[in-house]
Amino acid sequence: MMVSRLAGLVLPACSKYFIDQIIVARQFQWLAPLAGLVAGATIIQAGTGFAVSQVLGVAAQRAVSDMRRRVESHVLRLPVARFDATQTGVLISRIMSDADGIRNLLGTGLVQLAGGLMTAVVALGVLVWISWKITAVMTIVLLAFGGAMAYAFTLLRPVFRERNRLTAEVTGRLAESLSGIRTVKSYVAERREDLVFARGVHRILRTIARSITGWSLVSALTTVVIGAIGVIMILLGGWAIRAGDVTLGDLGMYVLFTGMVAAPLIQVAQVGTSVAEAFAGLDRIRELLGTPTEDEEDEARRPVPALRGQVRFEGVSFEYVPGVPVLQNISFEARAGSTTALVGPSGSGKSTLLGLVTAFSRPTQGRIMVDGLDLATLRLRDYRSRLGMVLQDNFLFDGPILENIRFSRPDAPLEEVWAVSRIAHCEEFVSRFPEGYRTIVGERGVKLSGGQRQRVAIARAILADPAILLLDEATSSLDSESESLIQDGLRALRQGRTSFIIAHRLSTIVSADQILVLDGGRIVERGTHAELLARKGRYRQLYDRQYRLEHNRYVNPGEELAATV
Repeated sequence: MMVSRLAGLVLPACSKYFIDQIIVARQFQWLAPLAGLVAGATIIQAGTGFAVSQVLGVAAQRAVSDMRRRVESHVLRLPVARFDATQTGVLISRIMSDADGIRNLLGTGLVQLAGGLMTAVVALGVLVWISWKITAVMTIVLLAFGGAMAYAFTLLRPVFRERNRLTAEVTGRLAESLSGIRTVKSYVAERREDLVFARGVHRILRTIARSITGWSLVSALTTVVIGAIGVIMILLGGWAIRAGDVTLGDLGMYVLFTGMVAAPLIQVAQVGTSVAEAFAGLDRIRELLGTPTEDEEDEARRPVPALRGQVRFEGVSFEYVPGVPVLQNISFEARAGSTTALVGPSGSGKSTLLGLVTAFSRPTQGRIMVDGLDLATLRLRDYRSRLGMVLQDNFLFDGPILENIRFSRPDAPLEEVWAVSRIAHCEEFVSRFPEGYRTIVGERGVKLSGGQRQRVAIARAILADPAILLLDEATSSLDSESESLIQDGLRALRQGRTSFIIAHRLSTIVSADQILVLDGGRIVERGTHAELLARKGRYRQLYDRQYRLEHNRYVNPGEELAATV
């Protein structure tokens, strides 16, 4: 870049000698050497300029890629609570769009602008040498213009931050609409989603209009400054020639070097929008990267070399929203290798309790002990690597069935994959696909039925060979025959593992070592299946009601709806 800028000074510098020595003094023998010098400098400037553009272009793309990887890595390590409070589309926008600001900084001329400033310093020295009087007046004008530009940049930067925020929000809602397209179409809500998107886009438009107005004023000011410099050149330059202070060649050279001094400021006006937008995006990235991750907190925690699986809750309470308790004073112990079942009506806190076991959330009060150690002091990465989970909402990645089963252990040999697939009864439907385990499941597993997705998720959990197994409605999408088969596999899997099970079908938990009945965020009953039935309390009510529903479904289907009501 330095070579390119220095080569660019040759042409304006030669203008003085062209006018004074060749045109005025008529020394035409210097015409060819001077033209050759300018031509050589131009070739050097063009070649080095091309090299600078290539280097900066690749560097910009590499910097964008590095930043995206860094932000994505940081986001994946944020606490689950951050994902619960932030739309997925917002985070995607920060990873993909905001990081693109680095390319704008390099690709729109910010680095070239630095080279222009270097050239301007040299050019300013030449101008002072030619005529310090004219230069003093011109410098005052340019400084005033530079101050106005800095002020405009300060005012417009928050506008671009707001625009990026709004864009992320609209992107987040759009991602939700597309992900839930079946729900949207089921309720004929296309028009409503159109209106929500249109309102968001209109808010973005208003923000963009404000930024355009600001930079339009800057562009108008640029035009005024260029005109003012022209007026100064005409008046002061003409008077200096009449007074004999400068020659005609000096004035020609002065005009060209004045352009080099003013060029960086004019360039700021031209690329200011991209630069301001880029800095706004990088501000948002810096804010996101400043959020503590679980890995940072793990540095001060103790490693977990092995896990027996004893879990004890001691007076645990939890609130998603301050003042609104979800769990209240929960205390129980799950012995290593035992099975604990959680039952209760919807909203009683069963899934929240599992979320605490997985350390997705932290107790508001009390503590959770694992193998006699406070879970808050254990390294989460080590701890979670010993968990196996099958959640009510089974998430599959858009890829082959084989990769989805292997997600818990990517290096697992195929023999183990076949084994866990047989336990989860995946082979029954995989064998019907032409591509078998190479069958692509689609986004979120949309090409599989609900029961098939659930069996793949169960196989994935089995392959993890966990010390603690968590099953949240693991068989809810299965028919009775498939559920019976898989329950046999799950019972074998639970041997020697601490298991937590949520199941609305109480018949699936009769073999549990202990059953906790939750209601209103509290444990209202606990015991084995037989003990709870004998007490004729809340569990007996749930069991009898479900028995009647199952009886009506198979014996007298017409009464099922009435029984449900």
